[in-house]
Amino acid sequence: MVKNKLLTFMRINKEGYRIIFTTLLICVVVSLLVFLFCPRIVGWIVAGATLLWWLFVISFFRKPKRAVVRDQHTVYAPADGTVVAVEEIEEMEYLGDRRIQVSVFMSLTNVHMNWYPVSGSVIYFKYHPGQFFVAWHPKSSEKNERTTTVVDTGEHKILFRQIAGFVARRIVSYAREGETVLQNEKCGFIKFGSRVDVMLPPDSEVLVRIGDKVVGSQTPLARLK
Repeated sequence: MVKNKLLTFMRINKEGYRIIFTTLLICVVVSLLVFLFCPRIVGWIVAGATLLWWLFVISFFRKPKRAVVRDQHTVYAPADGTVVAVEEIEEMEYLGDRRIQVSVFMSLTNVHMNWYPVSGSVIYFKYHPGQFFVAWHPKSSEKNERTTTVVDTGEHKILFRQIAGFVARRIVSYAREGETVLQNEKCGFIKFGSRVDVMLPPDSEVLVRIGDKVVGSQTPLARLK
């Protein structure tokens, strides 16, 4: 049982391999230099601090194993985090109509994998370079580096955005126009603090409120009429 828990903890997202190795190399070099030029007690303190930092980086890229949940009438949370917005907006990039926007903010301690909130066909995808406001800032949805993906379920078009935050400087998306995707499959990753917005039809029954904690691929955000 202990071995199985350890293996589950050690599941790492492929997006983290390079950063984890680079961080380890830097930690080793820094620790060796401190041991060479500083008192031994300082060396041990620095070595302990760099080890903790490396373990934090590993935990950031953890890859949780979760039950696959699918329901064509439900929109699921695309990310772990906290609901920071539930509001009506005009979505003008692609849909051109009024939508209910539900925004999930991912802190540094959250899993940063992203999942498709619905099943269907990817009919639109676009990457937008941009600025790096803090992810909970109202302007981040329009000004920050982000991706926009639209999935056609056959009955509804659901748009969602991956938004880079002040710390996050790279968004990874696996979405490709024309592909058929399944609800709660992995759709991407955002590195180090970020946000995901989901645009729901105006007659949707929203199931979350501002301040709610949600689990990606597991927590229902809304029911579709």
